[in-house]
Amino acid sequence: MRYYRPATTAEAIAALAAEPRTSRILVGGTDLLVAMRHQKVEPTLLVDIKSVQDLVEPITVEDEGITFGPTATMSDLVAHSVVRQWFPSLVEAAALVGSVAIRNRASLIANSANGSPAADTSPPLVALNASVTISSVNGERAHSLREFFLGSRRTLCCGGEMVTSMWVPRPAPRSSSAFERMTRRRGVDLATCSVAAVVDVDSAVTVGLGAVGPTTLLGGPGASFDLSSPEQMERALDALLAAATPIEDIRAGKPYRTAMLRLLAKRAILRAAEQRTDENLALPDVLGGRSGG
Repeated sequence: MRYYRPATTAEAIAALAAEPRTSRILVGGTDLLVAMRHQKVEPTLLVDIKSVQDLVEPITVEDEGITFGPTATMSDLVAHSVVRQWFPSLVEAAALVGSVAIRNRASLIANSANGSPAADTSPPLVALNASVTISSVNGERAHSLREFFLGSRRTLCCGGEMVTSMWVPRPAPRSSSAFERMTRRRGVDLATCSVAAVVDVDSAVTVGLGAVGPTTLLGGPGASFDLSSPEQMERALDALLAAATPIEDIRAGKPYRTAMLRLLAKRAILRAAEQRTDENLALPDVLGGRSGG
C-alpha cells in the first residue's frame, strides 16, 4: 500500500483515477482505518486530502443555504452558530456520532459518502434536501443526496471520483427539524433505527429514515395535518413511514424496529413543530451575510 498527499484537488482526482478500483480517500479515517484493520478494505493507494489547498471551505454560509467541504467535521457542525439555528436535526445527529475524539475527526461528507443506511447524519440531510457535487477527471456533476444512495455501501460516486462538496438549502421560514435515534449503547453503536423530521409553517412533514431499508429513505413531504389530533398523526405516520422495510439482525428484530421507528418519528415531528420560530432562521450579520467555518 502507498500513501499520497496531494496539494490540489486535481492531483487527488488524478491519483484516484489512475487506480479507480483499489484507491481510497483518507480524510477523517474513522471508518476507513477500522475497515483496513479488519481487512475488509485493502487499498493499494491512500489519497490523503487533508492538505489539499483548493478544497471547498469546511462551512460556507450564504443566503440560499450552506455549503460543506470534505474536511467539515461533526464537531465543526455542532459548534457553528448558523448550522445550529438552521439545521437543528443535523446538529443533533452530528452530536451523537461516536465520542468527542471521533467527532473531531469524522467528516460530514464521508459519513454520507460511505453509503451506510445507518449513518447518523444521512436522515437529516435527506429530509433537508441536501445535494452533493461529485468530481472526476471528466468534470463535475450534482445529485440530490436521496438519489446519491443506491444501496447499502453503494453510491453514485464511482471509483476514481470524489465528493467535493455538499449543499443544504436554507429552510423555509417558520420551519424546523429534529432528530431521534435508538441504539443499544449511546455513542458506540450503529443506529437500530433513526428519524429526522422537518415540519414547515403549515405543519407539512418530511422525514428521513435511517437503518430501516437498504438506503437512507425519504418520506414526504406529506399533506398538512393537525399535529394535536392523534388520528391525523397516525394517518400521517402511515404515509410517511410506508417506505420503511426494517430487517431482523443482531441489533433488533423487525417488529421492534417497526414499533420504535413509529415512536421516534412521532417524537421528532412534535419536537420539530415546537421549535418553529422565525428567529431560528435569522442570518447573523457575519462577514456581510456570509460565515466561514
